[in-house]
Amino acid sequence: MRLSTKSRYGLRALFDIAYNGNGSPSQIQDISRRQEISPRYLEQIFQSLKRAGILKSKRGPQGGYALAKKPEQITVLEIIKATEQDVLMVDCGGEGKKRRRKNECPFEGNCVTQTVWKDANDLLSELFGKMTLQTLCQRGHDMGVKKEQDHRFMYYI
Repeated sequence: MRLSTKSRYGLRALFDIAYNGNGSPSQIQDISRRQEISPRYLEQIFQSLKRAGILKSKRGPQGGYALAKKPEQITVLEIIKATEQDVLMVDCGGEGKKRRRKNECPFEGNCVTQTVWKDANDLLSELFGKMTLQTLCQRGHDMGVKKEQDHRFMYYI
């Protein structure tokens, strides 16, 4: 399975919001800077995440992007499904939103290797379904990832 940059960057950006946002909206330029992702591309990714009910936005000076649910309620699987067409290792390994291949396989339903791909897909879905943004935040903390508040919340003496 090879995930697109849309899902990889989406997961990084949501981790950033959960880890650095402290429940307040995060501005796209801060997420962009910390994660080294183009703000324009983040906007595109965030549209998919908003449609999926994972992310919400607020306009204005105190606005930005915030999680629509608590970090422990948002799974990696949910994020990947919001940003990818399918979560499949190979086309014949299960049913997805849109099948990429144009023609049915001549061995459809009569191929033992399909069971291997289906099992692998099931295991990946189970793993991604158990892993939440809170899991990633804990891992970030354990790894010593530096937390940074958004620039508008920093106070100077």
